[in-house]
Amino acid sequence: MILRPFLFDPTACASYLFGCVTKNRLAVVDPHAELVDDYLATAEEAGAPVVAVFETHVQADHLSGLPALVEASGATAYLPAGAGVDFPHEELADGQRVELGNTIVTALATPGHAPAHAAYLVADRRRGTDEPWLAFTGDSLLVGDVGRPDLHAQGKPDELARQMHASIQRLLELPDHVLIHPSHYAGSVCGRALSGNPFSTIGFERRHNPAARIADVDRFVGELLVDVPPPPADQAEIVAANRAGTSPSRL
Repeated sequence: MILRPFLFDPTACASYLFGCVTKNRLAVVDPHAELVDDYLATAEEAGAPVVAVFETHVQADHLSGLPALVEASGATAYLPAGAGVDFPHEELADGQRVELGNTIVTALATPGHAPAHAAYLVADRRRGTDEPWLAFTGDSLLVGDVGRPDLHAQGKPDELARQMHASIQRLLELPDHVLIHPSHYAGSVCGRALSGNPFSTIGFERRHNPAARIADVDRFVGELLVDVPPPPADQAEIVAANRAGTSPSRL
């Protein structure tokens, strides 16, 4: 299995190309519109096509590269069940799997940042097991923080904050060694105290992530809704474009 991170500093977004080069099946998670050519070039260098594009949720802070990447590659788009988008895609329910050769992707429902949000657990059969090696956690479990619950809340951030607490507990049930690859790092408006290191492990976050260590749900909700950053610029237009599957050149 190969794994290539792509970090886009202007919005502090992380996306990832990964998959099985033995069976020639690669995928991209949470693609950024500005990086579509980079994903395709890296896949070409690896000698395998992009056959799947995964979104952890409908993005609110940047234009998704999914439409352009699907158009260029013919890949299948995958989103969590209930995402409510208006373009052809496959919905992934909790526990549903997608096989990319020896790379196995399992959706884990992790609502909270958005009502429809999934983490993707990745296993590599060449390691001799179907147990997850890493998790693409989107805007749920971040390094040093958790995702904000208000951007998709429609006036009810408390409800999504409670869902976030349950989702974080699910993720923390994974083994310590599981790598986490979130979709944001320090500088993003999608969290409050993100680390400048974009990658971590479940074990490290369980021990050192202040938000993830709050066991009491009421305290978690109260603290998560304090000092929330301003919403992303052009949030409504970005969400509308990402739901429609369009790629406007300017907002």
